[in-house]
Amino acid sequence: MSTIRITKQFNFETGHALYGYDGKCKNVHGHSYKLSVTVSGKPIADSNNVKFGMVIDFGDLKKIVKEEIVDLFDHATVFNQNTPHIELAKELIDRDHHVILVDYQPTSEMMVIDFAQKIKSRLPSNIKLHSIKLSETDTSFAEWFASEN
Repeated sequence: MSTIRITKQFNFETGHALYGYDGKCKNVHGHSYKLSVTVSGKPIADSNNVKFGMVIDFGDLKKIVKEEIVDLFDHATVFNQNTPHIELAKELIDRDHHVILVDYQPTSEMMVIDFAQKIKSRLPSNIKLHSIKLSETDTSFAEWFASEN
């Protein structure tokens, strides 16, 4: 049986700030992120299986990505926990805002690394994470490929 890749796309809104950056992104701002998750595997060959012919049910992949990423990051503000933005984060939390503190600079590049680990940990053993593409604008994106990591 051939190995097939399937991709599921997601959208979410997230704010962040890049501490120490020398441009406008040092300020708190947000993006309408577009996330594409591509996995690979062999379609199920058992005709008695309700998921016959599928690599993975798109609904199952959606559940994983929504629980690990979309539901967590949507309408949140992300800060590096090791920067002075922590004071702003605490203020926002006190005002009942959804804040995520991460141990990395919340760039698209670092977010795809984080997302890859989260998704890989939830996939069935016969399904491999092939790639992730995270677009923060229509013309700017970061990509992660398993073959390079």
